[in-house]
Amino acid sequence: MKIGVLGIQGAIQEHLSILRNAGVEPSWVKDRKELDSVEALAMPGGESTTMIKLLKRFEMWEALRNRIEDGMPVLATCAGMILLSKKIENVVNQDSLGVLDISVKRNGYGRQINSFEVDLQIDEIGPEPFRAVFIRAPKIESIGGEVRVLTCYDGSPVLVRQNNMLAASFHPELTGDLRIHRYFLKMVEAAGQSIEKCAE
Repeated sequence: MKIGVLGIQGAIQEHLSILRNAGVEPSWVKDRKELDSVEALAMPGGESTTMIKLLKRFEMWEALRNRIEDGMPVLATCAGMILLSKKIENVVNQDSLGVLDISVKRNGYGRQINSFEVDLQIDEIGPEPFRAVFIRAPKIESIGGEVRVLTCYDGSPVLVRQNNMLAASFHPELTGDLRIHRYFLKMVEAAGQSIEKCAE
């Protein structure tokens, strides 16, 4: 599997490391050519406004949207979730890719000083709780009909899936727990198998 990590800003090394531990050798995606070469992409946490500016500067913005709309699997964490969302409730003028049918509130769980960890029950990845790290996390305010909620915290979804997109308010790359990344790799495998069937 050719898995990329969007490598323009944010928790890039952490995603690269946990994907290696999950059994794949990911590539660092910094430009349009590298984006075109991967089958799937992890979009890390970071500063969403900066990431948007850099994606546009490097002429990756529209290409990324098109790849996702064409079915490329993506794992988006924290700021990555903001980039995917259809609406950002508390920042009116911020752009987004608009591909994931959710609305979010930036820093919905508080600023950096309000960071916290909590155990989440995520049935899709197994019976053991997942220790989730929330740092300036976006809060999902609403979801569309095609969005599946995989787990919640304090009454709001924090891990959702819509077809080829998996998005988390928290940072699964900051723990030693590989299960969410392995779940994503299974999504990538399933997408590849579907393409092979169509080619037969």
